[in-house]
Amino acid sequence: MKLLASLLTAAFLAAPALDSLAQQQGGAPAGEKPAAAPAAAAQPAKPDAAQGEAKFGAVCVACHGAGGNSGITANPKLAQQHPEYIVKQLQDYKAGKRQNPIMQGFASQLTEADMRNIAAYVSSNKAKEGFARDKDLVTLGERIYRGGIADRQIAACASCHSPNGAGIPAQYPRLAGQHADYTSAQLAAFRDGGRKNSVQMTQIAAKLNDREIRAVADYISGLR
Repeated sequence: MKLLASLLTAAFLAAPALDSLAQQQGGAPAGEKPAAAPAAAAQPAKPDAAQGEAKFGAVCVACHGAGGNSGITANPKLAQQHPEYIVKQLQDYKAGKRQNPIMQGFASQLTEADMRNIAAYVSSNKAKEGFARDKDLVTLGERIYRGGIADRQIAACASCHSPNGAGIPAQYPRLAGQHADYTSAQLAAFRDGGRKNSVQMTQIAAKLNDREIRAVADYISGLR
């Protein structure tokens, strides 16, 4: 009996030490179940182009045209644009980082899923080709787009948007065939402080004069 009592006493005294050791090693105290591992973060649902088409038809088509091919030169063509770029712009409109009362009104109604779905839909459509209109400016526009203006430290547009205007997915938007009126307006907005959601474009546009902006925009509209 004395031996049994001694063993029970020793076990009782050792239990706190075992609990402490288990906690230090990240385990559960003796007699308790280990804590459940934290649940993995929920992944966003895959974009649904069919739902995007429906939402685009209800909200966007009047200004941006069937399939994202705007017939209004002041409104951008969205067809074939990189989906990541479209989502970012919609997010920026909704957050007020990009100012436009009409677009802010529409974007404020969209969920993140709506934005991804719309982007998936319009990016899947082929953009209609555009064309340059001003023969006197297109040569200047090509020179700036392809080579920049070295003595004024203006980078070539092609270095980011690619020689054919296809852009780089998730980084730089597609420009090929975009309406010259829209491109001119955006470059002027970057230069004059009306658009502030790209530091890089603000710095580049700040060095361009009106004629150079028109020339670059006209050249871009004819890219294929």
